[in-house]
Amino acid sequence: MASTWWPCLVLALLFSEAASGFSRSPLRLLGKRSLPGGAADGIEVYSTKISCKVTSRFAHNVVTTKAVNNADKAKEISFDVELPKTAFITNFTLTIDGVTYPGNVKEKEVAKKQYEKAVSQGKTAGLVKASGRKLEKFTVSVNVAAGSNVTFELTYEELLKRHQGKYEMFLKVQPKQLIKHFEIEAHIFEPQGISTLDAEASFITNDLLGSALTKSFSGKKGHVSFKPSLDQQRSCPTCSDSLLNGDFTITYDVNRESPANVQVVNGYFVHFFAPQGLPVVPKNVVFVIDVSGSMAGRKIQQTRDALLKILDDVKETDHLNFILFSGGVTTWKDQLVQATPENLQEARTFVKNIRDDGMTNLNDGLLRGIHMLNKAREENLVPERSTSIVIMLTDGDANAGESNPERIQENVRNAIKGKFPLYNLGFGNNLNFNFLETMGLENHGFARRIYEDSDADLQLQGFYDEVANPLLTDVEMEYPQNAILDLTQNSYQHFYDGSEIVVAGRLADENINSFKADVKGQGAFNDLTFTEEVDVKEMEEALKEQDYIFGNYLERLWAYLTIEQLLEKRKNAQGEEKENLTAQALDLSLKYHFVTPLTSMVVTKPEDNEDQTAIADKPGEEAISAIPSRAYFIGSQPPQNPYYYVDGDPHFIIQVPEKNDALCFNIDEDPGTVLRLIQDPVTGLTVNGQIIGDKRDSTATNNRKTFFGKLGITNTQMDFRMEVTTEKITLWNGDEPSTFSWLDTATVTQDGISVTINRKKNMVISFGDGVTFVVVLHQVWKKFPGHYDFLGFYVVDSHRMSAQTHGLLGQFFHPFDFKVSDIHPGSDPTKPDATMVVKNHRLTVTRGSQKDYRKDASVGMKVACWFVHNNGEGLIDGIHTDYIVPNLF
Repeated sequence: MASTWWPCLVLALLFSEAASGFSRSPLRLLGKRSLPGGAADGIEVYSTKISCKVTSRFAHNVVTTKAVNNADKAKEISFDVELPKTAFITNFTLTIDGVTYPGNVKEKEVAKKQYEKAVSQGKTAGLVKASGRKLEKFTVSVNVAAGSNVTFELTYEELLKRHQGKYEMFLKVQPKQLIKHFEIEAHIFEPQGISTLDAEASFITNDLLGSALTKSFSGKKGHVSFKPSLDQQRSCPTCSDSLLNGDFTITYDVNRESPANVQVVNGYFVHFFAPQGLPVVPKNVVFVIDVSGSMAGRKIQQTRDALLKILDDVKETDHLNFILFSGGVTTWKDQLVQATPENLQEARTFVKNIRDDGMTNLNDGLLRGIHMLNKAREENLVPERSTSIVIMLTDGDANAGESNPERIQENVRNAIKGKFPLYNLGFGNNLNFNFLETMGLENHGFARRIYEDSDADLQLQGFYDEVANPLLTDVEMEYPQNAILDLTQNSYQHFYDGSEIVVAGRLADENINSFKADVKGQGAFNDLTFTEEVDVKEMEEALKEQDYIFGNYLERLWAYLTIEQLLEKRKNAQGEEKENLTAQALDLSLKYHFVTPLTSMVVTKPEDNEDQTAIADKPGEEAISAIPSRAYFIGSQPPQNPYYYVDGDPHFIIQVPEKNDALCFNIDEDPGTVLRLIQDPVTGLTVNGQIIGDKRDSTATNNRKTFFGKLGITNTQMDFRMEVTTEKITLWNGDEPSTFSWLDTATVTQDGISVTINRKKNMVISFGDGVTFVVVLHQVWKKFPGHYDFLGFYVVDSHRMSAQTHGLLGQFFHPFDFKVSDIHPGSDPTKPDATMVVKNHRLTVTRGSQKDYRKDASVGMKVACWFVHNNGEGLIDGIHTDYIVPNLF
């Protein structure tokens, strides 16, 4: 029953002993003081836009802020966004004077090593902090030269969860200054049709809101726009400060003619289930309440107030009891009693007299409540068609009776035996929330933090409202056998009124014509089955609403839900199971570019002509708001694990992971010769390389050294060309060239292409998700006689290239086999020869090694390989002269 707050950040904190105070300003560029028109000490923030696209509950959000430094010297500009805790950041880019510096998601451990190196070098800059109950703060700062423009763009995604009958988008707004162009815009597309849509702001009166806000919905589409003028932003007609300071909330729900809705798109499906109008299943509730000394004062009073309000909502068909624990255990009644008016009045009297006292015997309190529920069921004291719930509230750790958390977990697990859920409420911050969360999750419940504040009683009551009305128990979502792969959780102990169950998966056969889903559950009076069947082709046609649908939303929804559930399971797992869950979640996080507790966002930005990188991690619930996280700017690192490359005297290296081995060969051709390295007629990608020769003996034909001095990379489908030399990089989009030097640090992104130049080191070229090349620059000491600077070319990702890909490197992108036998001494005693059978050829090969220069262009890492002689004859298709082409393009 997670809350429905609008997307947040998902990171694992790197803690530091920083000051505990920080502001709660979500959409803010920092300046020392506010000036008219959005200027602060020469920094003018002239545009902020929050763009939200929601398709089938899956939200894609982009926050963009633009500023200019009008001062006569460089200034630091900071970008702040507060995000709900359930979203995953997917991208961040920083654009300065037209040059874009993107974020990349890396494995957390890789980033952590960079972080530790940065700490040792004293490079610090705050980036991510926990911020209150439902939010986390993303912050990044950059020095901007006088007269320069800067654009910050943060993208994050989340599956909205239905909460008490609605989906809620929650945006914190506090720009701290007047902004010429300020806008919040939300587009919502729901195939079921939108039934209600509303928007409100806590910081503005309805009269003023009405003129700046437009909202509408019709059929499947909804739209909200909040666009206040400069005058509407002013706190008073003559004031220069902004009244935009608070919460902007959008709520909506969808039509429910059918209890279920199934959508199938591009081989993925999602199944939404939220029946209405069913009778409520009677519930048996035991409240296990901590009344130890630490609960004294406002906490115990708020607990009493909340319980009294809850008693007003208990139904007469329910059964209940109260268990109080401090150093010992006290019960209201010896067994569960029905919620008759007389019993409820007696319960109110009991609650009003709850007092704090003594230690914290959490173990015995929980076990007493669980035993009471088990006994009631065994002795038929409660209706057969009823469901049981334990709700436990504590503000600290066990310190009486059994106090070992692991043994308490084991005791509780053995007592409940999976028969009913345990919901743990942690009051305040002075407790082991991980313990409460783990114990809740392994008993089909969850943990919720109750924040010490004036509304703590409302928080407690709000939680109870979520679980107050179970409509079904033992819910099973069923699909055709052998038709589904990678299914998310499809069995639930309860369905509560106002919520929604969401299941997603992949289709084993993307070409199926129809898809059927059944939901089975036990209701208040009988067992129920709901069936939904859809025509797949008809649905895909109906969903072609490209103006509202963003990209592969259903696949990303599945990935988001899968990662979320893997991370939940991982909290309770041990040993090999935990390793497997971690590996699965990490793989999906990296593939779909999600910042999760297993990954970090690494953002390269310019700083005093050096590459600097910010690491963003995701805080967990255990990280309280008083302890901010810290991110550090550090040097960049080239991509990992290539499978194919050419470097040096041009030595071709083919890594074969299945064999845990590599093959290598050389091409001996004249300087000036252009060789076809990669050609894919399906994606339109071509890579050619031009050979340069050894200056010492450019006319020799024996043992001369040759290298690649130029590369030509073309994508005909994108009308894109790139020429890379040892001096410069030139890009053409159509006929318009852009030229960069190897002294630059820059990133260019456009239409699915990303080119990142890392000053005097390497460059990374990516064509969408699935094709990535790295070019390494080798600079030879200028006084070293007779050598050119040269280039290395590495393929680090080729999985999106087609089966028709060819070329000296491209032909090896497809699986192939080889066998090595008869290893024996060769002419060089340090390099044995062997017989290799590959592509129906029997070859004599020699064991040797080449260098991988991605991490260090001057030293390199040795890679052992079997060298195929005679220009790769027998290994490559045809002969090497077949790969000679007239020019780079």
